[in-house]
Amino acid sequence: MTLPNSATELSVNSQAVFEALQSGGALFFSELVNRSGLLPSQVEEALSQLAALGLVTSDSFDGLRALLIPSNKRPTFGRNTAKHRRRANLASIEFAGRWSLLPRSSCFSAAIDAANGADGREVAIEKFARVLLRRYGIVFRRSLERESFPITWYELGRIYRRLEARGEIRGGYFVGGVSGEQFALPEAIGLLRSIRKSSSNRELITLSAADPLNLQGILTPGARIPAFTANRILFRDGLPIAALESRDIRKLLEGQIPDLQIENALRIGKLRPSLRPYYK
Repeated sequence: MTLPNSATELSVNSQAVFEALQSGGALFFSELVNRSGLLPSQVEEALSQLAALGLVTSDSFDGLRALLIPSNKRPTFGRNTAKHRRRANLASIEFAGRWSLLPRSSCFSAAIDAANGADGREVAIEKFARVLLRRYGIVFRRSLERESFPITWYELGRIYRRLEARGEIRGGYFVGGVSGEQFALPEAIGLLRSIRKSSSNRELITLSAADPLNLQGILTPGARIPAFTANRILFRDGLPIAALESRDIRKLLEGQIPDLQIENALRIGKLRPSLRPYYK
């Protein structure tokens, strides 16, 4: 049996079940229902189509037998108790073991992307765009300045505008002092609002310069801090006040914090006394 020539031969439900098996591996029928978010009858119909195309298989013959039973004679989902199953519903799809993709199905996954006009680079860019959203919550052009990937904001902007049209993310103006398009996860907008309404606790927070949140010199004024694990930045209320760079402490913002407190926060942090000798 040959693979389908286009993704249009698969229904939306079949694609959802296919993707659930692709990401979750071998799954029982109930797990497929939970992962795909479909009704049991829809999952059953999707498995029938995928099995007919030679894309999925079951680890027992009961699953294939269940698909051969006419729909009007199939048992009702959720009512197959153990007693009834032994007596009548021996080929119930609910108890047919696990379903999994056949090895040749990986070719079809690439065919789906090709049919939708998504080459390898386009898929990789979309994954990278989603990683940036999960990392920062809000993404704009200047947030890419510390990234070394050969991806332009134009390419990312196309992906983000597509996600915005689907309703997955929000576009707007969220961060002041930053020009251009901005895109955010819905939950990030709620967090921003809650932070704006909360009062300041004046807590000191130490961050490794290798952390992706090191946006010193990009979003905050001043020179950049090299992204080395030995370098650290000290924040208070979201503003950098000092940095540990090449084992030297440099103040970034003048304030009323004692020098000893700054040094302890940068060199020792909140580690237990037994671990402090290892905190270089």
